[in-house]
Order: sequence, then structure tokens, then C-alpha cells
Amino acid sequence: MNSFTQMLEKYARLVVQIGVNIQPGQVLIVNAPLETAELTRRIVAEAYDAGAKYVMVDWDDEAITRIRYEHAGDDTFDYYPQWHADMMEKFAAEGGAILRIKVPNPELFNGIESWKVSKSVKAAAIANENYSDYTRNSRISWALVKAPTVAWANKVYADLPESERVDAMWDAIFMMNRVTPDNDPVAAWKEHVAQLEKVEERLNSKRYKSLHYRAPGTDLRVELPEGHLWKSAGGSNASGTYFIANMPTEEVYSMPHRNGVNGTVTSTMPLNLNGRLVEGIQLTFSEGKVTAYDAVSGLEHLTSLLETDEGAMHLGEIALVPHDSPISNLNRIFYNTGIDENASCHFALGSSYPTNLEGGTEMSKEQLLAHGANVSLTHVDFMVGSAELDIDGELPDGTIEAVFRKGNWAY
Repeated sequence: MNSFTQMLEKYARLVVQIGVNIQPGQVLIVNAPLETAELTRRIVAEAYDAGAKYVMVDWDDEAITRIRYEHAGDDTFDYYPQWHADMMEKFAAEGGAILRIKVPNPELFNGIESWKVSKSVKAAAIANENYSDYTRNSRISWALVKAPTVAWANKVYADLPESERVDAMWDAIFMMNRVTPDNDPVAAWKEHVAQLEKVEERLNSKRYKSLHYRAPGTDLRVELPEGHLWKSAGGSNASGTYFIANMPTEEVYSMPHRNGVNGTVTSTMPLNLNGRLVEGIQLTFSEGKVTAYDAVSGLEHLTSLLETDEGAMHLGEIALVPHDSPISNLNRIFYNTGIDENASCHFALGSSYPTNLEGGTEMSKEQLLAHGANVSLTHVDFMVGSAELDIDGELPDGTIEAVFRKGNWAY
């Protein structure tokens, strides 16, 4: 067995045992790009070895995805098959788990009219709203993981000879997931999770009333709702099984008050928005709502996002990641939010995670809104961290203390 095969087996075992954490008798859906067949087959084998009752692979082909936008009629993009959404809801209701190899091509929709993609994404979100409640509330185990595709590697490693790009991407993915030739990545992740949980505990003990962000192009005050909870790494599903939804992960995250965000924030990394790049985002908030916005490029895509629904104009997540961290230190933009958000402090426009509020998973949408959580069909992270970011925290007694200085923890 060569070294790459060994690493691939370790990685497959890691995402099954630590990511979705498959339990005996469980059904698993794996959503995977065609190019990731080798890894996907190993994931399926690991899942059965872990006791899965049945594993279904839902293959994704970006070429076919693009064909729809090139050839389908203009009046078809608000259609999404309700039978598929119903299937996913039933699957979740029966306690299934889902693992998605998520590697969107940042240039997939070049030349495609933005409204087509936005309308299609919104139709899918509306149809899948009931299923999404299972993942947003962590009722089922789900995990998003990464694997190279040629298009993605060509974008990220354009500075390397073409023959070296996919290998370089594999090296990066193994590194950021703590997979090495001579270690046990499952044990390494347990140690990593324990370290993140220490940061989570420290932040929860602070009970900050607000955080004040300052950096070039950013002067933003973010209030935190009463009863907010900081989370990290993973959590337990409705059956009590611990899983990790995003691999890699370096963040601790919580919930901003949907009506308590004021000031201006500027993004520091490009955003891959459903296969469309948006760069240089600037948002101005007043009482939690976006009142002005701009982008250096991709403004029409940002506009479509903000027009998804009323909740898309508010923040739903606040996340802290030190600039001096493993992925950030690679000094490379990956054009993949699941990676870039773990190299940078970030916010998300759209829905909050009810798990970030005491009792939130038991609340109705109306109750969540009343407690300061945001409700939306969308949830899109954008990066704001840099070596120039300072963050101050306001304690319950009004005392102001440093949280971040020059992009890193001030504690």
C-alpha cells in the first residue's frame, strides 16, 4: 500500500468516525462530486465497517449542473422537485446521517446570468425548509468535508505547474485535517476538539454584551442576545451522538442579536457564492439591518443574496478564528467557504443556528426572532479577519476588555 493510499484511508476513517460518527444500524447519504470517486468508495467501506445499515451515494456532476443554466427555459428556475425534499425530510426523520464532499468550483457559473442561479438556490431552500430544520437544530448528524477536483485545484494553485496542483491540494487537505503518515488522526482530532472547547468555555464564562470590531474599512459593534451560547467543533444530535459538521474547523462561533448590529464591515477574502465570486464586500448596518452595501466585483451576486428574504439583510452568525492558525498560516485563499472561514474571523448573513441560544432548539421561528435570533432561508459566511483586526468585548458590568489584538487572541 503506497503512502497516498494510506493517507486516503486515514482520511476516510476520520470523516466517518469523527465527522458524521456513524452508528450501528444507521443509514448514510454521501453527496460527492464524480471526481472524488476514490475517496467516496473508501468512505462507503468505512461506513459499513462502522455498522451502517445502508449507504446511498448521490453523485454530483458540475458539468450537468451548468448545462441546466445554459439550456433550460427561463421560467423553470423557480422549480425544485418537492418529492426530493420530502424524501430528505423522511430520511432525516428516521435518523439518517449525511456526509457531503463540498467543493464548489468558484468559476462554475462564469457567464451565467446571476438571477438564474439565485432563483434556483432560493427554490431549493424553500422546498427543503423542513429538512433544513433537522441540520440547523443538529437533530441529525451531518458533515461537510473536502476533496480536490481539477477545477478547484487549478484555481487555488494556479502558481504551480498544472501536473502538481491536485497533489498540492491533497497535501493541504490532509494537513488541515490533521492527517499525517505517522499519526492517528482520530486521536489528533479528539485533542483538537478539547482545545477548542476550552476557548468555548472561556467565552461562555464572559457573557459579553457586545463585541466591537475595528480594522481598515471596519468599525462595527455587534450586540449578543441574552442567553447566547458560544459553540465550537461539534455537538450532539437528538440521539446524543457527537458529530462534527465542518471539517476542517478552527472556529468558535455564536449568535449576534439580529437587531443589534451597527456600523460598517469590509470583507478580507473573496466569497465563493454558489459558484460565483464576490470580492471586496462592504456592508453598513443600522439596528441590525443592511442599509447600504457594495462590492469590488460580483455586486449583482451580492444583491441577489441580500434579496433572498428579509432575514438575509441581517447577521445570523459571529465566529472568531485567530489569524495565527493552521489554515491561515498557509497564506492561500481556497475559494471554499468551508476552508476560508476557518482561516479568518467571519460573519454570516441569514439564519442563526438555534443551538447558539439557550433553549433555542425548542423555540418556534417567532420565539427565536423575539429572543434576537435571525431567521432566513439562507446562511452565507463572509470573512473579515486579518492581521489588523482588533476586537473589544463589553462585559455585563459595562467594562471593556481586549478580545483580539492584531488578529489574534488578546487573552
